[in-house]
Amino acid sequence: MSKQQCHNEEKKRYVFEGYDLIVKALQLNDSHYAVHKWYAIFLDTRAAYDGIKARVTQLPNVKNHLLQAVELNPKDATTLYILGYWCYNISSMPWYQRKIASAIFATPPTSSFEEALVYFCKAEEVDPNFYSQNLLMLGKTYLKLEKDEKARYYLKLASLYPPQTDDDLQAIKEACDLLKNLEKQQQQ
Repeated sequence: MSKQQCHNEEKKRYVFEGYDLIVKALQLNDSHYAVHKWYAIFLDTRAAYDGIKARVTQLPNVKNHLLQAVELNPKDATTLYILGYWCYNISSMPWYQRKIASAIFATPPTSSFEEALVYFCKAEEVDPNFYSQNLLMLGKTYLKLEKDEKARYYLKLASLYPPQTDDDLQAIKEACDLLKNLEKQQQQ
């Protein structure tokens, strides 16, 4: 077994263990926002290991727990970011995943880039510049909404973010690439 396979198996084991623990935490105290936030995270991550159908099946549950977390603590920027990310991903879901969702649900989960923007903006309002990925997602969402100047503003902020993690480095690189593409489009 390769080193990468061992790492992936170990990661999967931790995800399943974490899921089991957060289920117990939810049973013990379902009135704490962090329990709902982490339940949503572990539920989605665990479902991803079970395939696209399992993940799509859990989408409404993930959103419901994120909404409960926001209701219990509307000042948690991370939960707001994750909810925005959920909305963004639903809005840009590929056609084949939409087909799977349509087969599973009478009405598959829906969202919009406008809804994603609301949550990303609330996260930024609650805790400005707290996360490079939130700045990046604000830029990407404004691009989807064809608001290039606002997109440029947030992509610039993301590109200048002081890197501390791999997520930051990834956000900086993607923001720089998107800014270059915007400049090319503007010159045409």
